[in-house]
Amino acid sequence: MSAAAPALVCETCDAEAARVDTGALADLRLPPELSAAVPAPRRDAVRLLVGRRSGGEVTHHGFRELPGLLRAGDVLVVNTSRTLPAALDGWAADPGTGGTAGARAASKAGQPVVVHFSTRRDDGRWVVEVRSPDGHGSTVRRPGGPAGTEVRLAGGGRLVLERPLDPATDRLWVASVRVPDVVRHLRRHGRPIRYAYTARDQPLSAYQTVFGTPSADGRGSAEMPSAARPFTASLVTELVSRGVQIAPIELHTGVASAEAHEPPYAEPYTVPASTAWQVNAARAAGGRVVAVGTTAVRALESAADGRGVVRAAHGWTELVITPERGVRAVDGLLTGLHEPEASHLLMLRALSGDGLLTRVYAEALRGRYLWHEFGDVNLLLP
Repeated sequence: MSAAAPALVCETCDAEAARVDTGALADLRLPPELSAAVPAPRRDAVRLLVGRRSGGEVTHHGFRELPGLLRAGDVLVVNTSRTLPAALDGWAADPGTGGTAGARAASKAGQPVVVHFSTRRDDGRWVVEVRSPDGHGSTVRRPGGPAGTEVRLAGGGRLVLERPLDPATDRLWVASVRVPDVVRHLRRHGRPIRYAYTARDQPLSAYQTVFGTPSADGRGSAEMPSAARPFTASLVTELVSRGVQIAPIELHTGVASAEAHEPPYAEPYTVPASTAWQVNAARAAGGRVVAVGTTAVRALESAADGRGVVRAAHGWTELVITPERGVRAVDGLLTGLHEPEASHLLMLRALSGDGLLTRVYAEALRGRYLWHEFGDVNLLLP
């Protein structure tokens, strides 16, 4: 990076909490005012920062210029998972008194919490994060557990924390939920997950993308696959009219580790046979495979063999894409801007290399681009 580039500095990041090596970007500092607090007036009225591996060029665009940056024969791989209203109010009882009537009554006046429902497991249990309300409509981390803690849920029902998902941290817990249909309960009584950098609650529609479709099993994402948020129906029509193909995958994302910056954990995904065929045919014909979001990369790479050939796949992926592992089936990535210690940056380094990624983020800071789910976006191309 040249001496004229701005210093990469993070006012809000806790370096001690990082569990991933994000290379040169580990020293990036994100001024609080560059966190997008509200959605843009129009979905496609965001900026697009483009970095190209060939030559290392970084250029500035509006998102509506995307069709002109892609070519006929390129494939955009999109995540069709819909966002759930996955935040639900509750009251945590003292685990030492169990589930007695007295404990439940005390919990009403006891500790208010907000439960983030992350991932439904195949055995019917849920991975959850229990957080404390911050008094401004958002939440802050609280000590997790202990095992046996009962949480009475808004709208009725309860959950019991059974064990940490990862023994090394107490943030996420496997919980049994005493509600007949959790997703239906969330739709009636929940709201979208939001973090402190946002200004206010937004309707669930603000957290959906144009590609989102209901899943056959009722699953959804705890947080929006936000790289696709700027797309509109008219922009998709223009892309298709220019010969750009759209190929779906489904990966239901869990909750982000906004403070802890932990590596991603197992998530359910599906790569249809039609998408595998499109991707393989495009690459054979010289087209480029551009993933829309890190979730699309994770799903596609989970279905690819060592030569980058993609096959239909369905199940759970624990794949963590690092610079050492590299990418095999993806040529480019459209993504948001990530905090310096986010594990997503490992994937971006694998795609672009440290040099280009450092230039892109220096330009984003210089240009006052906006971060997070309502912010601007970054396109990394070969």
